[in-house]
Parts: sequence; structure tokens; C-alpha cells
Amino acid sequence: MAGAIVSWLWRRLTRNFVWKLASLALAVLLWSAVVGEPELVTVQAVPVLYRNLPRDLLLLSDTPGDVQAELRGPSGRLTRATLSEVFAALDLSSVNAPGEKTFTLSASDFSLPQGVTFLRAAPSQLRLRFDRMMTKDVPVQLRLKGTPPPGYRVTAQTVTPQTLEISGPESRINAVANAETDQVDIGGITQGFERTVNAFVADSRAQFQARPVVTVKIAIEKTEGAP
Repeated sequence: MAGAIVSWLWRRLTRNFVWKLASLALAVLLWSAVVGEPELVTVQAVPVLYRNLPRDLLLLSDTPGDVQAELRGPSGRLTRATLSEVFAALDLSSVNAPGEKTFTLSASDFSLPQGVTFLRAAPSQLRLRFDRMMTKDVPVQLRLKGTPPPGYRVTAQTVTPQTLEISGPESRINAVANAETDQVDIGGITQGFERTVNAFVADSRAQFQARPVVTVKIAIEKTEGAP
């Protein structure tokens, strides 16, 4: 019985023996190559991503786009191609109110290639500002350029829709009084017209909830005694 077991084990071990031996040799060579690589330290610009921000909060625009990370690893792992995929992901799930909060970067925040370790980052801390998301309607202000020729006057001007919905950080949206149309030139115009124009909000953090296009209608008539 014991002889049969030994015979069975021997057949299993020697099956595809050449391939097994080649695989073992390749593994040994790869291990030797990795172990034999010099260990280096490099400083890499690493993009910072922000995750798990509550839906009712906004991250204000002065957040850093990247940090300088000091990394250590085998020279073969510190190539430009390998490090191009490195990033830091900062977890914002602990933020629950507007204001400032400081985060300290650690190794757990970085996604690194195998064999590469995080040493330190500059800056090592990020102080971020948060604000609540706000949505409100603002009136649309018509901007006219020029005047009709002598003997004509504008009798009516309308904008449709009269208000547009914008959203953004509460502290910024509260300060927005209105949206403005692009200039509508009425210089030399002697009859009424209707035109579609774009609207604009000066604050870069304000966003329109729909396409900011309005219809402008101008009525012009001849004055009494005009030639």
C-alpha cells in the first residue's frame, strides 16, 4: 500500500517536470532581479482626490490639486510610467457641517504600486473649506447698448423667462443679486424685434440649473413730430 502511494506521488511530481522546473527557475530569476534592484527615494507630484463628500455640502475651490509625496522603493518600481498612476484619496465622510477642517495625510490615503512605500508628503496637512449647497431663483437683468435714432423710442422691453435658477455654495449664492443678459444692441433700430440671448452670472461658483438662454423682446415706436 505504501509503495503504491509513493509511486503515485512520484508520478504527480514528475508530470510536466520540465515546465515545472522552468517555472521555478523563472520565479527565482525574478525574485533575484527584484531583490538585487537598488532601493531609491523619489519625490512625486501626486493628485489628490476627494471622496465621500456629503451630498448637501460643497468643497470650495481653493483645494490643492496635488501634493509632493516622498516615496521609497526598488528602482524598477519608481519609473515614470508606474508612478503616473499614484494618487491620494482623502475620505471626507467625517465632514457634516460648513466650515474648515484639517486633514493629515498618511500612508493609508495613498494608492501605491507594490513594493513602494510612502514616507511623507508636503504639505503634510490639508485645511479644506466646506459650504452648504444652495439653490435660488435670480431675476434676469436686460443689458441694452445704444439708442434708437432721433424720432424713435423704446416703449417696452421684456425678458422671458424673468428669473433663472442657480446653485452653488450658500455664502456665494446669497451674494448674487441677478443674472445679466449679453448686450442687446438697439443703436439705429427703428422697429421692434425679438431675439434669443445668453444670460451670465459673474460669480464663477454659481451654476445655472438649466441652459441660461432667454428671449428678449423690444418694442420701438415713432415719436410724435418725428420726421
